[in-house]
Amino acid sequence: MARAERAAALAELAVAKAKEADDQAIILRQKVYIEKLQRELRGQKSERTARLIAQMELMLEDAEAAASEDELAAEMAVAAASINVAGFARKRPAKKPFPDHLPRERVVVPGPIACTCCGSDRLRKLGEDITETMESIPRSWKVIQTVREKFSCRDCEKISQAPAPFHVIPRGWAGPSLLAMILYDKFGQHIPLNRQVERFALEGVPISLSTAADAIGSCCHALDPLLRRIEAHTFAAERVHGDDTTVPVLAAGKTDTGRIWTYVRDDAPFGGTAPPSAMFYYSRDRTGEHPQAHLANYSGILQADAYGGYTKLYLPDRSPGPICEAACWAHARRPFFILADLEANARRKAKGQRPAVISPIAIEMVRRIDALFEIEREVNGQTADERKTTRQQHSKPLISDMELWVREQRAKLSRDNDLAKAFDYMLNRWASFTRFLDDGRICLSNNAAERSLRGIALGRRAWLFAGSDRGGQRAAAMYSLIVTAKMNHVDPHAWLADVLARIADHPASRIDELLPWSWKAEKAAIAAAA
Repeated sequence: MARAERAAALAELAVAKAKEADDQAIILRQKVYIEKLQRELRGQKSERTARLIAQMELMLEDAEAAASEDELAAEMAVAAASINVAGFARKRPAKKPFPDHLPRERVVVPGPIACTCCGSDRLRKLGEDITETMESIPRSWKVIQTVREKFSCRDCEKISQAPAPFHVIPRGWAGPSLLAMILYDKFGQHIPLNRQVERFALEGVPISLSTAADAIGSCCHALDPLLRRIEAHTFAAERVHGDDTTVPVLAAGKTDTGRIWTYVRDDAPFGGTAPPSAMFYYSRDRTGEHPQAHLANYSGILQADAYGGYTKLYLPDRSPGPICEAACWAHARRPFFILADLEANARRKAKGQRPAVISPIAIEMVRRIDALFEIEREVNGQTADERKTTRQQHSKPLISDMELWVREQRAKLSRDNDLAKAFDYMLNRWASFTRFLDDGRICLSNNAAERSLRGIALGRRAWLFAGSDRGGQRAAAMYSLIVTAKMNHVDPHAWLADVLARIADHPASRIDELLPWSWKAEKAAIAAAA
C-alpha cells in the first residue's frame, strides 16, 4: 500500500512539474509573439530589441523542449501508478499545414483482411485516414551526362554535331545548383571552403580544395555584370546608408585588420517603391580615400556616423556635387544609454559586482531621444512630404527644447566627463542631426547599414580571417549579391542556382532581368500563370 501511495505521489509531482513547464512555455511563447507583433506594427526598432527577441526565442526553445520532456515523464509516472491519478496533456499551438509545393509520398498500411469482430472476409472500404509527417532526405549527388550525338553526311561526308552547351566555369565540371550551394554556404552561411570539401568527402564525393576554389573564382567573374548593375542601382538613390566593420586579413606571420564597407539603398521608410539593395567594398585600411572613391560619382544624402573620412564628401565645391550629411541618432543615443542602463546594473548587482553609477541626466536624454523614435515609428512607410509635415508638427518642438536643455547641461560638466563627450558629439554636428526636420527622405538612424553588416560580424567567428586582399574583394562582391537578395525576400541559393544556369548565354542587354527583384517578379508571374 505504501509503495502504491508513493508511486501516486510521484505521479502527481510529475504532473505538476509538467503543468508548470507548460505554463512557462506558454508565457514565453506569448511574450515572443507580442514583441514580434510590436516590431512589425511599429517598424524597425533598435538592434538591442532584435537581440532581445533572439534571446527570448532561445529561452522559448529550451522551455518548449523541457515542457515536452516533462509531459512524457508525467505520462510514464501516471501509467506506473496503481492508484488512479489525473494525467496531463499539453495544449500545443495549432500546427500549420505543410506547404503545398512539397511532394507527397503515399505509404499505404495494408488493411485488415478479416473482420476483427466476427472474422468475416466480406469487407468493403469506407474511406481512409491520412497522417502527414514531414521528412528530410539526405543530400543526394548525381552526375549529369550531356550527350551530343555526331552525324555524318552521306553526300559530302561532313560531320555535324549540336554545339556544346554553355558552362559557368571552364569544362563545366559542376552544375549551377552545386556552384550556388558552395557560394551560399561560404558567403551566406559562413562555412569555410575547407570544411565544405571535408563534408563532401564524407558523403563520398571527393573534391579538392583547389578545384572548389577555382569554381568560386569563375563564378565571381561570371556574376560581375550583376554586381555592376546592383552598384549602379544602389548609388542611383537619393539617400544611401553607409557604414563599415573590421575584417581580419591573413598576412605574413600575422593577421592585419581590413575593412568591409557597406552602402545600402532602402527607400521603404519614406514610401519609395524602388527595390532595396546593398553594395559592399573591401579595403586593407580605413583611410578616407576609400569612401571617397566609393562615392566619387554620387551626390545626394549620406546617412552615416561621424567618421572623419567622410568629411571631404561634404565640401560644397565637390564634384559632381556635395553630399548632404545626415547624422544617426542611434549612434548619439548609445553613450547615454550605457550610462543609463538600469538592467545592466541590476545584472551586475546579481553577480555580486560593483554597480555602475547611473546618471539621471543620461536617463533623461535617452527618454528625449526615444520620444523622437516613437514619432518616427508612427510615420514609417509614409511619403517624404508626409513625414516632413509630421516632424515639423511633433518632432521640431521636441528638438528645440532638447537643444536648450543639452546646452544647459553641458555647461555644468567638465571637459573629461563622459556625458560631456556625448553632448559634444551631438552639438558639434547639430545641423546634421536636425536636418531630418526639413527633409522627409532622411531617416532618424543608420540601422539599415548596420543590419547589412550583421552577417559579417557573425561570420568572423566561423571563417576567422580573409586569406588575402583579393579574397576580401571577392567576399565583398558576394555579400553584395547575397544581402541584396535577402533584402528583396529572395532565397539566395535558389536565385544563384537559376542565374548561374542562365547567365552564360543570357543577352547582355537584358541582364537586369536576372537581378533579384526582377527574378522574383518573373517567378511570381510564372506561378500565377500555372
